[in-house]
Amino acid sequence: MARSTPVPVALDRSSGVPLPRQLAAAVRDRVVEGVLPVGHRLPSTRALATDLGVSRSVTEQAYDQLVAEGWVEGRRGSGTYVAAGAAPRRRRRSTRPRPHESGLLRLDTGTPWIDPRLRAAWRRAWRDVSAATPPPAYDDPAGLPELRVELAAHLARTRGLTCEPDEILVTTGTTGGLVQVLTALPRGQVAHEDPGYRAAAEAIRASGRKIRDLPATEPVTELGGCVAAYVTPAHQHPLGPVMPGADRLTLLSAARIAGAMVIEDDYDSEFRYDVAPVPALAALDRDVVAYLGTTSKTVAPSMRLGWLVAPPALHHAILRRREVTHDTPAWPVQRAFLSLLRDGYVDQVVRSARRVYAARAERVVHALHGLAEPSAPVAGMYATVPMGHARARQVAAAAAEAGFEVPLLRDYCRTADLSGIIIGFGGCTDDELDRALAAIVEALR
Repeated sequence: MARSTPVPVALDRSSGVPLPRQLAAAVRDRVVEGVLPVGHRLPSTRALATDLGVSRSVTEQAYDQLVAEGWVEGRRGSGTYVAAGAAPRRRRRSTRPRPHESGLLRLDTGTPWIDPRLRAAWRRAWRDVSAATPPPAYDDPAGLPELRVELAAHLARTRGLTCEPDEILVTTGTTGGLVQVLTALPRGQVAHEDPGYRAAAEAIRASGRKIRDLPATEPVTELGGCVAAYVTPAHQHPLGPVMPGADRLTLLSAARIAGAMVIEDDYDSEFRYDVAPVPALAALDRDVVAYLGTTSKTVAPSMRLGWLVAPPALHHAILRRREVTHDTPAWPVQRAFLSLLRDGYVDQVVRSARRVYAARAERVVHALHGLAEPSAPVAGMYATVPMGHARARQVAAAAAEAGFEVPLLRDYCRTADLSGIIIGFGGCTDDELDRALAAIVEALR
């Protein structure tokens, strides 16, 4: 009789995936990989339960699933074996890894730091979702009404933007909201900051429109021939400065004269730590500004949730289309964010992250002192450091050797002749940031 050997698997009890399903998936993977060959005798359900520290019902359910799928078979009086036909098979690997498979920790501009001490509130929100009753049909095309009430209060308190809940549309993040705005606008080119947010530029191109480059650090005095202008006034992406008050008024005047819509991406607005958060541009003129906000920089980029406050005609055009397309975020995600707002989680995350970012920004400035000077007062979750392109590439290469991917400023430019590196410090630990800075400093020296 063949002797059984332990099955090399590990179960994650903190995961939301049931243990029997985890175990079945792990055994299935080991069979496909050839770790458990055809004819291999598996431990009994009792022995495996003891090895893994789980109840016997977990192993029994996992084995039943694997038998049903044909990966293993039970032999009366003998045990459970890897079934014939489950031989190892080669897995083809692409010769070109995808961007996120480089093995490098990307110090980007958009990955936030989330205080691990607040995870209990995150789990509580999803428990609230599980206890709530979902709508029997499609969601409200504007978004969950209770969420829009909370968002209206949140925007008035944190962004100086006073609006009614019925004036808010819940979106699938900033890019999703931008796409809906572009769909509702008449044909014509869209002005866009250069350098600027690459996802927004791609969305504009995908809508079949031409982009007119706006030098990011210069006032916008004229928008003739444009139907809209996309801007990030609270924290220009990726250079970092706040749009001055005079430039805000000039932009709004240019938009009115041209009959263009200003699309305000309120990017990273929560994380000023040199001064108080700057009020939203939309607070100055609701008639020509479509305001976009997002959870990506506070709660999680993967939540894919945002909001849009647009002038009435644009709002109604988008809403009419959504009544047909049902293009709204998933109800469970909206319901979870409602709980996070009511519970104070969002405010706590912002306050905690603001302190962490302020400390990390100081580390960056201190480490680079005498070698390179970040542009603008460092705010948010990254620092942009201008330098010659050849030098920037050398620094990025040195960072890559140390295990870090440092974005190049040139990659955010279309016609602008700017170069440098961008050091993101949201999606890393303090130790990882220090190691990355050590490699950057060494290269600069």
